[in-house]
Amino acid sequence: MTKAREVLVIGGNRYFGRRLIARSLAAGDRVTVLNRGSSPPPPGALALRADRNDERALTGALGGRTFDVVVDQVCYTPRQAEIARRVFAGRTGRYVMTSTVEVYAHLDSPTPVPESAVDPRAVAVDTTLPWDDPAFLEEHYGEGKRQAEAVLAAAPDLPYASVRVAHVLGGADDFTGRLAHYAERLRTGTPVAVPPVPHPATYIHVEEIAGFLLWAAGEGFTGPVNAASHGELTVGELCAAVAARLGTGEPVYEVTEAAEVSPFAFRRHYAMDNSRAARLGFAFGDVRQWLAQAVAETLGKDA
Repeated sequence: MTKAREVLVIGGNRYFGRRLIARSLAAGDRVTVLNRGSSPPPPGALALRADRNDERALTGALGGRTFDVVVDQVCYTPRQAEIARRVFAGRTGRYVMTSTVEVYAHLDSPTPVPESAVDPRAVAVDTTLPWDDPAFLEEHYGEGKRQAEAVLAAAPDLPYASVRVAHVLGGADDFTGRLAHYAERLRTGTPVAVPPVPHPATYIHVEEIAGFLLWAAGEGFTGPVNAASHGELTVGELCAAVAARLGTGEPVYEVTEAAEVSPFAFRRHYAMDNSRAARLGFAFGDVRQWLAQAVAETLGKDA
């Protein structure tokens, strides 16, 4: 019999994190979930309680445990990455950080961007910035992830991969409210605010990213990898899918130069090239094949 893998998931209390844990358990892994104890882990998983920002508390909670793989769902800053590097070096054979498409937020490429567009080895790290300030962190989310990746890229003693996740859709537990934003406007006839030239983006279904993370945990590649379904969507296509679900009329748009626009109404091309992951062996779905399902899941049967 094959020995069960020891898997540690940091965070993972909601959305695709919970799906990752469920998939890992179903695959026969021994899964430990580490968080601050705000909610229990899914049935079958072991629980550890610690604040991952407190290195002493984190080390104490882990004790002498070692893991085949660590999947870090909540590493947002270079400070957190430095703690993870110190704590998990020599304790795990693989560390997978959940990163984001937002690492490319400062770019404006007419074509989907490959991982090389942001090389973490070339990113400057500044741990003196106010990363503990929630407002600063929210405003610099992409930069925090870039610098966290940079810390890991400089850690030869911790084999790591960073999964740059596209915009996630689907699931009844989508907590972002972004599809609900469209639904409310379509129901009431309120215009959807868009820039003069809205650009397309890449997306991934909530179940697909959970499967991707489980796959990445079992592979041997290192460095950043983009995770996005095939195909791109515009805000118009998203609105049309919501309208089809609700049975409303055509969406009404308000073109604006204001900074505040509707979710997914991007002023620049926001697409990632997924060819590295495809070459490594992951089979992505097509966004247009699952979009209607994702809308139905999130808006519910009574939408």
